[in-house]
Amino acid sequence: MPIVASLAKAVLLEAVRNRLLWLAAVVIVAAFGFAQFLNQVAITESREIQAALLAALLRVAAVFIVVTFVITSMVRESSDKVTELMLSLPAPRAIYFFGKFAGYAAVALILALLCALPLALFAHPGGLAIWAASLLCELLIVTAMSLFCVLSLTQVVPAFAAVAGFYLLSRSMAAMQIIAGAALQQPTLTDRVVNAIVELIALLLPALDRMTQTTWLLESAPGASTLGAIAGQTAIYLVLIGAAALFDLYRKNF
Repeated sequence: MPIVASLAKAVLLEAVRNRLLWLAAVVIVAAFGFAQFLNQVAITESREIQAALLAALLRVAAVFIVVTFVITSMVRESSDKVTELMLSLPAPRAIYFFGKFAGYAAVALILALLCALPLALFAHPGGLAIWAASLLCELLIVTAMSLFCVLSLTQVVPAFAAVAGFYLLSRSMAAMQIIAGAALQQPTLTDRVVNAIVELIALLLPALDRMTQTTWLLESAPGASTLGAIAGQTAIYLVLIGAAALFDLYRKNF
């Protein structure tokens, strides 16, 4: 546990030195300013439009910042031989993974809280709390996937492309299911095969399209069952992705 805490602290210090929080603050201010501009342009429902746009921008920005930070940080450590040094210590490799994940998870928590701050001007408190918790769960899944991809691919561009593909597929899978299942005529064998493949992919991917919904900010907050389902899905995918990352980490020769 002391090693895990030390690794997590090192990640937080790196985030501070890289001015990650300043970058997040600048992005949040820019998104808020853009939303304010559209508020002046909108004729009706300006508050709803402003909140929806701001929430969407902050969600995408938080994911991008987390993915970029995790991948570039891990690649930099690998290039500087820090990873080899850490794994040469008399400690299980799982300790290294959990320490890094704990640090990145703390960064994700800070980003989720920062993203929730400007939305407090528009959203209901209950809906905002669940939105922020859901954003944190989404960032944790993306963090684990980024760690897995960067440990497996070891390069910035392939790892980022893999995480981006995973995230975009997870976000758009519901729309793909609707398109695949909406045949204009009697479905052929090809249509059935495509629909089955899409359903299989949807079964393997997390339902990120059901998480961090903007409607929670403007309408009544969802029930506890919704948050429980999100937390359960997050736990399942963290275990699965973490197991895959640990398997890959243990089979590598540094």
